[in-house]
Amino acid sequence: MMVQGKFPRMSNVLGSALLGMMLLSAGCGGSGELHPGVPVSCTQLNGMAISAQAIVTDARTVAPAGSGVAATGEYCLVKGEINPVDSAAPKIKFQLGLPTAWNHKALMFGGGGYNGTVPDVGGNVPAGPQDKARPLARGYATFGSDSGHQANQMGSRDGTFGQNDEALRNFAGDALKKTRDAAMYLIQRYYAGAPQKSYFAGGSTGGREALAVAQRWSQDWDGVIALYPAWAAASLDLQFGRITRAFAMPGAYLNPAKRKTLYDAAMASCDALDGVKDGLISNMAACNSGFDPASATLNGAPLRCAGGADSGDSCLSDPQIAALKTYSTPITFSHPLGSGETQYPGLNVWGADLGLAGDSVAQKTVRLLAMGDSQPAQPMPTDAPYWATFWDQWVKYFITRDAAFDSLSLDPQNAGPWQARIDRLTVMQDINKTDLSAFRAKGGKILMAHGMSDALVSTRSSEDYFRRLQSTMGGAAVGSFVRYYEIPGYGHSLSTVFNAAWDSLTALENWVEQGSAPVAQIVADTAGIPGRSRPLCEFPAWPRYKGAGDINLAASFSCATQ
Repeated sequence: MMVQGKFPRMSNVLGSALLGMMLLSAGCGGSGELHPGVPVSCTQLNGMAISAQAIVTDARTVAPAGSGVAATGEYCLVKGEINPVDSAAPKIKFQLGLPTAWNHKALMFGGGGYNGTVPDVGGNVPAGPQDKARPLARGYATFGSDSGHQANQMGSRDGTFGQNDEALRNFAGDALKKTRDAAMYLIQRYYAGAPQKSYFAGGSTGGREALAVAQRWSQDWDGVIALYPAWAAASLDLQFGRITRAFAMPGAYLNPAKRKTLYDAAMASCDALDGVKDGLISNMAACNSGFDPASATLNGAPLRCAGGADSGDSCLSDPQIAALKTYSTPITFSHPLGSGETQYPGLNVWGADLGLAGDSVAQKTVRLLAMGDSQPAQPMPTDAPYWATFWDQWVKYFITRDAAFDSLSLDPQNAGPWQARIDRLTVMQDINKTDLSAFRAKGGKILMAHGMSDALVSTRSSEDYFRRLQSTMGGAAVGSFVRYYEIPGYGHSLSTVFNAAWDSLTALENWVEQGSAPVAQIVADTAGIPGRSRPLCEFPAWPRYKGAGDINLAASFSCATQ
């Protein structure tokens, strides 16, 4: 059954999607007459029309569960689909959690990688604390979508949807607005009132999405949390290609034992640069400028294998050192890309967990997100480094749209006939606007953070974006609505060295709702040494040991710039 009617245009980004209607069919059965301004039940969602075409596939009341900080009160779980204009395009699948004890606020979760799965509405913000209630339990109406496609067995590395233009536009950003507008309509009808505050939280691709909503739809949001954001996504993909081709060279790939050798050498050289040997590299700039695997030593022996030829796991060969230097240095483009980008920074490889040996769930995930278990090749192994499979999918389905294309044959710095297509993709995927005056004028706030040991999305790219904001808007203006922090030892979304836990949502609430800017923020470790802490230093500062005190306590460190 399709409910027909006339509804106002919700936003330009929905475009031709507004030719259809949204039909909400609640799974709890029955319906009644709806009156504007009157709260409705889960049952009454059945048949509700919105200005986009969709169907709620299930809506049911979820009983309270859990105890303590893990407790979640009663809520209505809505699962829905927003239909595409192009019948060949996938639907946008979304979920919405509507708590009975609503705090009159909403929070949208971002995705990760190529997306393709719907975030758990009962989940946490990226690097959220484990000892505090999650957003839904705090009373937030929470929601998120798969950004307009459903991943195959490759999960967040599946880029096959890129063959369809509408699916690609949805992933690049359009699904954010479509999902937000649908969720807000449902929230309004369910509670008979709009949220007083709306926030967005995401990491990696979700971090890019957080910056996207602040840049593109500033009036919709009051604050965003952007962790390790892949904001220049297409430029990053080109860097992935450069790195992939480097490690695909004969003898260039490092097995887990060699990664451990590199890690130990970098720690021996850089750990004490922050004033104490504590198992964390906090002065990363000094490490990047001073550490060279070609001349470094470990336990008195050269890190470079004698003569440069591979002679075992206790040293690195010349091809391996060359590939690592590619990993840690910028890719530069012969001309500005369509997005205007001219380069993408290298990654903080020295001291990062590139995927060491180990069978723990955390270590396996870290290995997946870093150098994987197989060397890049054609065809690309499914257990190759995350960045290699990501590049392979981007080339096959975004650029050439040829599943048989050899991604290793495409030079990201000399793309030839594919350059025009790449330029168009960068316009869609690089979220690089730096004049956020409208968001600031609305009172919007941004909390950004990035792990210093991220081996997938460059920490230096976040530094670059933050500096660009300051250059465009001025340091004082940026300081009035943006905070950017870097976390020692933290990798990409997960770490076995220092797994970050930070109550960013409370910090954002206090800033937006109380006018209390974040000060003396603390980040805790949940994996390396559970319970140890460090101060969150505003970039470019980093935690320096005071010279006395427990090295596992934030109070023993001050924020320094030299």
